[in-house]
Amino acid sequence: MRRTNKRKDSMETKKTKFAALTSVLAITALVVTACSGSSVTSSPSVATNPSAVTSSSIATATPTPINGAGQTLTVLIGADGKYGAQQQQWFKDVSAAFQTQTGATVNFQTFASGSEELTKIQTSVVANQGPDIYVVGTTFTPTAYSTGAFVSLTPDDWNKVGGKDKFVPADLGISGPTDSDQVGIPYTSGPFVMAYNTDLLAKAGIDKPATTWDGLAAQAKQLTGNGVYGMAVGYKDGFDPWKFIWAMSRQAGNPIISGKVAKVDDPTTLKAYQTYFGWLTTDHVVDPASVGWNDGQALAAFASGKAAFFPMSTTSNIPTLKTSAVKDTYKFALMPVVPPGATALPAGGAGATSILAGNNVVVAKYSKNQDLAFALVKYLTDDANQQVLFNTFGTMPVNQTTFTAVTTSNPALGPILDSAASSVATPFSGAWADTQLALMNVVVQTIPDLSSGSVSTSKLQSLLTAAQKTAQASLDKAP
Repeated sequence: MRRTNKRKDSMETKKTKFAALTSVLAITALVVTACSGSSVTSSPSVATNPSAVTSSSIATATPTPINGAGQTLTVLIGADGKYGAQQQQWFKDVSAAFQTQTGATVNFQTFASGSEELTKIQTSVVANQGPDIYVVGTTFTPTAYSTGAFVSLTPDDWNKVGGKDKFVPADLGISGPTDSDQVGIPYTSGPFVMAYNTDLLAKAGIDKPATTWDGLAAQAKQLTGNGVYGMAVGYKDGFDPWKFIWAMSRQAGNPIISGKVAKVDDPTTLKAYQTYFGWLTTDHVVDPASVGWNDGQALAAFASGKAAFFPMSTTSNIPTLKTSAVKDTYKFALMPVVPPGATALPAGGAGATSILAGNNVVVAKYSKNQDLAFALVKYLTDDANQQVLFNTFGTMPVNQTTFTAVTTSNPALGPILDSAASSVATPFSGAWADTQLALMNVVVQTIPDLSSGSVSTSKLQSLLTAAQKTAQASLDKAP
């Protein structure tokens, strides 16, 4: 049943808000992302988890008084390039189970990039119609909130999905600007860590991964040789590069956005880019081919034993790694928490091991089937289905019961839990998506330079100046 929401906006106001939020998004044509957790990658040379989700692995739906006979719910979600066949089967099984439960059909639509996702939201907001449910990355949630187009969750809404206490408290950290004003319901979690090859480190006499970025680079140099590289990095990935820059900047004391001031052109961020690009151009600890790699191809290199470290990894890589050449020799560790050029965390720096990463579900205000939408969200976040998501796609559960079961039975996930505890949320600002895209654009614009072997400081400074203008303009217009 559709109802009036406390943050109800007129259509003209929605248009104005969205125009303000997206006015500088011409760079989205470069195919970068506003999502943090819905990575779209491919891993062509590594066998992924061969088992597809079957109807027997999907929980039997519990009868509910909601009658959705003849209704269709549309869900927009990121396409999974690593486990595409499994995702398609999962779509079918969820739709069949929910139809048995309610009589309603679930239609899944996918997006392959952040720009595609943003275009869909923009079109839907202006037209006041579109998907009922959006699965958005945690870093995109502030922008979704700022459009005013999604339901502000009331206590009754939380009860419809099983209660707020059903969820791991930390996963609620970027659901809204305050505990009482939230639009995002946790769906999956994915703290970032670093995978490493224990055999390669042992042969090089390295006891454990370094805790500083400079130390990691030194270890990577030591591990590079004989067809093996110190690190596997995907410079052309549409989702991960900006996260390295944000982490290093945040560790150095720069939050990128501070109130209504953008700090993209801060010296700490320049240093972060120089470090990130330097792994390829000066340290030579990554495969030269990585300039054209996405995350899946970097995963393939690590999984085949061709790289010692795979930073910015998540549990979603486990289904691939557990059937790979390194299935018995990989472990996870925290990524470095000391910024480039430092030996200890500086004053004002945050020991961020990861962004507060994952996916949230938001329900559109315009949906004529909001109660049905909440019933589907409850079903997807209940224990049995969260277990299926972990087993099949490697995503960490947000349901407390499932989370406890998974972590108790998988001691190797210890570093994942430590990373979750030390994760730092990106700024909850309606301008963050534009800022994130601007950070990504710097990487996109330097790909030709990386291919030629160097990125000049003047080129970087010029790109950061442009990115700063983009971020500040978005901040100036954001609500």
